[in-house]
Amino acid sequence: MTLQWLRSGMRSGVLVAAVVCSGVVSTSVTAQEPGAAGNAQKGKQLSYTCLGCHGVDGYKNAYPNYSVPELEGQHAEYIAAALKEYRDGDRAHLTMHSQASSLTDQDIADVAAYFAGKPLTADAKPLGEVPEPAKLCTSCHGPNGVGITSQYPTLAGQHPDYIVRALQEYKHGGRKNPVMVGMAQTVKEEDMKIIAEYFSKQRPSLATESRPYTSFGHEAAGK
Repeated sequence: MTLQWLRSGMRSGVLVAAVVCSGVVSTSVTAQEPGAAGNAQKGKQLSYTCLGCHGVDGYKNAYPNYSVPELEGQHAEYIAAALKEYRDGDRAHLTMHSQASSLTDQDIADVAAYFAGKPLTADAKPLGEVPEPAKLCTSCHGPNGVGITSQYPTLAGQHPDYIVRALQEYKHGGRKNPVMVGMAQTVKEEDMKIIAEYFSKQRPSLATESRPYTSFGHEAAGK
């Protein structure tokens, strides 16, 4: 009886997560339409300073120490939403707040279009069995780590320590998205690593955007 109840509870939890996700999507789409169309070429020009961190493989945030997220292949709409949250103070990161504060909505759309490039699609089969702690996450982020809509971040191939850091920030107040805050409250610290490892191994994966210039300001070979 207990096992049956637990299974029923898990199915209900997944269903609730899916309903919450779909409700937030419809609300967000209504609030954001019409949105600014991003111009990737203009975004490339605006992104020179961004690439000082997001264009370097393995680059890490100094303190606390964790990997800077990979953005190539991410949903442009999600990148834009994240930048606005940094700009508006809904995500706590001094450097990102300073960078985003100088950007207009159109600038943000352009930067997002540049970094996203060609977003990953959800046609790949997931690698491995979804671990128990990650099952609720797949309702929005997909079993293969590709966000089910353009407003949900793709996690496939993302640095695992960055995913853990993001979950910790949602849980402890550093990020204020109401859906993720609610979800993160239910996740144990040890389960965050399990979730992060699963999504980080999914393929095809996000990648680090190549810097179009060298540190000397010349065009990089082949770029």
